[in-house]
Amino acid sequence: MPKTITCSQITAAVEKLCREANYYLGEDVRQALEKALASEVSPPGKEVLKQLLENATIAATEEVPICQDTGVAVIFLELGQDVRIEGGYLYDAINAGVARGYTGGYLRKSMVYPPIDGKNSGDNTPAIIHTKIVPGDHLTITVAPKGGGSENMSAVGMLTPAAGYEGVKKFVIDTVKKAGPNPCPPIVVGVGIGGNFEKCALLAKEALLRPLGQPHPREEIAALEKEILEAINCLGIGPQGFGGRVTALAVHIEIFARHIASFPVAVNIQCHAARHKSVTL
Repeated sequence: MPKTITCSQITAAVEKLCREANYYLGEDVRQALEKALASEVSPPGKEVLKQLLENATIAATEEVPICQDTGVAVIFLELGQDVRIEGGYLYDAINAGVARGYTGGYLRKSMVYPPIDGKNSGDNTPAIIHTKIVPGDHLTITVAPKGGGSENMSAVGMLTPAAGYEGVKKFVIDTVKKAGPNPCPPIVVGVGIGGNFEKCALLAKEALLRPLGQPHPREEIAALEKEILEAINCLGIGPQGFGGRVTALAVHIEIFARHIASFPVAVNIQCHAARHKSVTL
């Protein structure tokens, strides 16, 4: 028999995840910042990294946002094909959880509609929801708040099929160089390669969910991640743009098949507050 999950369970889970994602920096990110502090040679850069670590500790202790920009509520769902949702509409339940989490958690509300000359919704809804149907009888919910400063520095490029590894490398590095201090470095760089216009952008955002620094399983892609990261950290932008060796904490790449005539590449930049929390129901 299908497993039944109620909308009230989903709403409660999303409400909790919205708060936790904004209050608690992931241990993988904290460790990456500590490693960056140990390797950074720029005195202003080292001071910035110390302050970022202190800020994360204060946020967790006092249960206040890591950053004042608590972002768009981006929700990733892995919905088992054997799950039955009961008591309402799945997306309504998610948006109700976002509204409760952002209102009750005193998180900044940033969503406006219509998008041109719009009005703030007052509860940070609607969420942006991505759903995958997967085998099994579970529902995994990931809440990934995404701030405007880093999102604004992202890019999609339709490269020529002959661009190859060097073309990808140049596009990613140029995007980061152009962004400069705007996305609040040290950053995490999500890269999507392949698919089409919208698929590569989604791949880039999904890449940001991988545990920080975990290499891609394909050896050649892992090597490309390492090569791009080293090149980015030679740009000299440094923590918060004050100069130094640590501009990025990690480069994560996700890939998909592409049309023979297309070579889409997307870069989705994440700030130092690389926030996401998950739960499985």
